[in-house]
Amino acid sequence: MPELPEVEVICRGLVPNLVGRTITAAIFSHQKMRLPLPAQQLSAWITGRKIKAVRRVAKFIVLDMDSSACLVVHLGMTGRLNFFPAGTAPAKHDHARWLLDNGLELRFHDTRRFGSIQVLAPGENPAEVFGELGPDPFRPEFNADYLAGQARGRALPVKNLLMDNRVVTGIGNIYASEILHVSGVNPATPAGHLSLQQWQKIVTNSRLILKAAIACGGTTISDYVNSRGEKGYFQTRLQVYGREGEACPICQKPIKKVRLGGRASYYCPGCQPEPDERKIVKKRR
Repeated sequence: MPELPEVEVICRGLVPNLVGRTITAAIFSHQKMRLPLPAQQLSAWITGRKIKAVRRVAKFIVLDMDSSACLVVHLGMTGRLNFFPAGTAPAKHDHARWLLDNGLELRFHDTRRFGSIQVLAPGENPAEVFGELGPDPFRPEFNADYLAGQARGRALPVKNLLMDNRVVTGIGNIYASEILHVSGVNPATPAGHLSLQQWQKIVTNSRLILKAAIACGGTTISDYVNSRGEKGYFQTRLQVYGREGEACPICQKPIKKVRLGGRASYYCPGCQPEPDERKIVKKRR
């Protein structure tokens, strides 16, 4: 599933061909997706309207229209947004095609159909779509005090907390593993046992790693590509994720793999020692 860096890269790639363009027509496959397609709202507020801006909210791609409505796309696990010359034959899993006034089509392709297309009508409360999301990692409210407060009294692993979109948006399995490695925190450590200093390291390194991944065009592990069909290359800089049994680039100890919350987690036992209950630092204010 694309994480924050991949969605940010896609957004930036969409801007040159979308901002200032008018959506002149829309065609849909009528195949069932994760959410019902809002055909009436798409017709009323999106088709025939000019795109004013393209932005990312968490892992959502938002197109702001001159109607004051918003087209909101979530890529799910396998979704893609790419441009094609108008008239190009659609592929099997092209579920939405928006014809633009510059002779291009923007197409939403989703093999597994876990993505979604929604519309926020003018004046509609954004909380209808984004209400339960935590802060973006690049926002000032994502800080050590905030995370310590979210973790207070909680025994779930710190990695699971970082992957909870109600706590912070956009940090998935890959980046959570990398953030905790460079922060020297074992992914299985109970979240409520981290010190404020440890949370500060996590905040700082979250931003550093996510920025580096964006600069690299994201991480391509399986089928992620950007809006131009190009793969990212941050996977060449991963230090622990997917590297079970390989030497840690920092201390040379073999990287280990465990399962936390049903997801594969990778860590270095040298850089990220397993939590010792006798030495756990109780959370400070």
